[in-house]
Amino acid sequence: MAKEGERSAPADKGKGKVDDVKDLGGSKEKPEEKTQGNGKKKDDEPQEEELSEEDQQLKSELEMLVERLQEPDTSLYGPALDAIKTFIKTSTSSMTAVPKPLKFLRPHYDDLAALYDKWSAGATKDSLADMLSVLGMTYGDEEKLETLKYRLLTKSDDLGSWGHEYVRHLALEIGQEYQNRVNDEKEVDDLIKLAVSLVPYFLRHNAEADAVDLMSELEIIEEIPQFVDENTYSRVCLYMVSMVPLLTYPEDHQFLRTAHEIYVRYKELTKAIVLAIRLNDVDLIKSDLEATSDRSLKKQMAFLVSRQQIWLDDLGDDEQDETFMECLNNTSIPKHFKSLGKELNILDPIMPEDIYKTHLESSRGAGLTNVDSARHNLASAFVNAFANAGFGNDEMMIVEGDKGSWVWKTKDDGMLSTTASMGMLLHRDVDTGLDKIDKYTYASEDQIKAGALLSIGILNSGVRLDSDPALALLCDNENLEAKNIPMRVATIMGLGLAYAGSNKQEILDALLPIVEDVSLDMQLSAMAAVSLGLVFVGSSNHQVSEAIATTLMDEERQKQLKDKWTRFMALGLALLYFGRQEEVDVILDILKAVDHPMAKPTSVLASVCAWAGTGTVLKLQELLHICNDVIEESDEKQGEELVQSYAVLGLSLIAMGEDVGQDMILRQFGHLMHYGASNIRKAVPLAMGLISPSNPQMKVYDTLSRYSHDNDNDVAINAIFAMGLCGAGTKNSRLAQLLRQLASYYHRDQNSLFMVRIAQGLLHMGKGTMTLNPFHTDRQVLSRVSAAGLLTVLVSLIDAKQFILAEHHYLLYFLITAMYPRFLVTLDEDLQPLPVNVRVGQAVDVVGQAGRPKTITGWQTQSTPVLLSYGERAELEDEKYIPLSSTLEGLVILRKNPNWEEESSA
Repeated sequence: MAKEGERSAPADKGKGKVDDVKDLGGSKEKPEEKTQGNGKKKDDEPQEEELSEEDQQLKSELEMLVERLQEPDTSLYGPALDAIKTFIKTSTSSMTAVPKPLKFLRPHYDDLAALYDKWSAGATKDSLADMLSVLGMTYGDEEKLETLKYRLLTKSDDLGSWGHEYVRHLALEIGQEYQNRVNDEKEVDDLIKLAVSLVPYFLRHNAEADAVDLMSELEIIEEIPQFVDENTYSRVCLYMVSMVPLLTYPEDHQFLRTAHEIYVRYKELTKAIVLAIRLNDVDLIKSDLEATSDRSLKKQMAFLVSRQQIWLDDLGDDEQDETFMECLNNTSIPKHFKSLGKELNILDPIMPEDIYKTHLESSRGAGLTNVDSARHNLASAFVNAFANAGFGNDEMMIVEGDKGSWVWKTKDDGMLSTTASMGMLLHRDVDTGLDKIDKYTYASEDQIKAGALLSIGILNSGVRLDSDPALALLCDNENLEAKNIPMRVATIMGLGLAYAGSNKQEILDALLPIVEDVSLDMQLSAMAAVSLGLVFVGSSNHQVSEAIATTLMDEERQKQLKDKWTRFMALGLALLYFGRQEEVDVILDILKAVDHPMAKPTSVLASVCAWAGTGTVLKLQELLHICNDVIEESDEKQGEELVQSYAVLGLSLIAMGEDVGQDMILRQFGHLMHYGASNIRKAVPLAMGLISPSNPQMKVYDTLSRYSHDNDNDVAINAIFAMGLCGAGTKNSRLAQLLRQLASYYHRDQNSLFMVRIAQGLLHMGKGTMTLNPFHTDRQVLSRVSAAGLLTVLVSLIDAKQFILAEHHYLLYFLITAMYPRFLVTLDEDLQPLPVNVRVGQAVDVVGQAGRPKTITGWQTQSTPVLLSYGERAELEDEKYIPLSSTLEGLVILRKNPNWEEESSA
């Protein structure tokens, strides 16, 4: 008994939440229960005592008012209803408890509902429906939707007077009823009208998320611009844009277009153009550029467009403005990149030996890893190219006098890749670069000539010049139709790299005949297909797709299609549909009709490219099902194995845009490594590298480090490359140490050691100033060109021993499309460097947070130019300048704040 007393004591004091919930959760037969047998009466007696005098009085008054409503005198109904409503609206209780009047009226709900059916139409009947709608929140099962039912039976202009919780509950029921009616194909106009009346209330009360969710559920999101104003638009758009990764096609595009429309209306043009870039809508981008006459703002928008490598033509008067075209063509990057190098004091070239640190390796392998062999020298040429990329100086290649160059320390196909490394060292600095490369184009060895042609393509990657030097040099028939296959391959690949993402018609005219020519070697046709895929990435160009699809179906080609190069033909087709989502279905239907082992791998590759970066769960499930299939021994075994390998890469490619999806897929990779066949296992490390490029997460690289000692050498080699990919351009010290240990461990294995060197080169890429991550502009935008380049390298690594570790190591240069300085450089309106103090810290997600929360945490103050790591964000220290870009990343123009002097002088 003592325990029971103790438990009831607090109830007398506080009428706490527990009792409210207990009361509320009871069944509606409770009033009758009191009149039944003695046992039940005893149970109920303590509840009677729990009510304070005040509550007892309220309960009695409400019961009296309900009785009045049941009397025959109709004149009492109006005042009684008004009195009940006043009690409900004026009741004050804690946020967590049900208001007392609703609690006490709940047992009478059925009686009141019966009254509504009896009364004749009129104001009092409407008033009763109004009240029943509110009471409905606490009554009945969710199926009945009582709140909505009575709300639709009455017209009330002031729904907000019932409070926020009521409006939210009503919105919830509207969404449920809308789904029911759509499924039953019934009219929904009254629901939409009611929903639209709730939106202004939500926006006025800082519930932008509720407004957007409601309009999204009723599929009328395009109506929201009419309700926002200058105080609410930014929070509404922020929430809408953050929802996009969770939506399916075409809703995701609808949201982006609606947010874009709002930004344009409120003159937030840099935010608007970022959404236009995400939509890959060139007409929308042009209209944003034309929406302002502010020259500095236009230049800032041009920087954002050029970062995505979208090439614009027919810009009218803007084409006459030289500085604007410079911003659009990316030509100023080398200058700013070198100024960053000067600021960080890293202009001096570094040698591969500085990275290998052979003296730190254990003595048993130290002598062997440093052998001056052609293979070792080739690895050093790659390391040198990655490490000194973009700085335009090194101590191995750019040296005076022919014989001093490193090219002569390699042989055969090694000479091609070594010469091509010049393009990476001089990346984007076209005028200087062409002079330096020129002497190699006259070499007597075809391999060196081929390397020079490829380096011209690499040099021009991501830059656009009016003179089009790459087109003039590479489309020369002497090169495109050379007898020597490596020269032709280098020319074709060079064109693909130089014009990636440009949609340039001249490239189509030059390369399409090579794809279609059945008499040619498969390597040439496949490389032409990949280059066209890069140039027209994400454009679904029907000429190119038809040509590649026809080639795959060509009977004369059937024997050749078993060639190892056919996968690149398939990749070229897939890249055309990059990010196009459902548009890829046309090509998938065509591929179903093709009776060939390569048809299925091609359709998987096309499908994953189409949904890249969307995080679509259904597609991820499809790919996991593919990985689950058991392959029988048959003629089609190779094709089936490729299907699964591509599915594994596809998991990363689709999930990479969304954090929760990334974590989920990383866990799945663990299962695939345990239970998968060898073809799946060797693709898993590559996929792990692809999901976090230039983002060295310990959970990823520690797992890869384990895989780098795998019994299956193919798995180990791919894990080593993936470690380099994860740490690319970060100089992560833990990864550097792991790779040095691997160099010592694999000192007798030429292939593995070569890959360790490549990974070390990637880790020190641009002396730690570059990134390979295809997401940019505060990780909002996926660069199609970057992702396409990464995918091409990974497709070649699925069978590393046939490509990268054989004589086709030059395929690694496809990475150049994804290489970009991870800097923030601030410029004045004349595009001259303007050092200012910025805070750099970890980005914080502020979507839906109240007030004005801080967007970064754990920051340090630095002076620009600065380096930004993955997941970091910068903001200006003070308000002396106004940034013209909404995101402080890359090249940002600052404008003097006109109000600043007044404040400081005051």
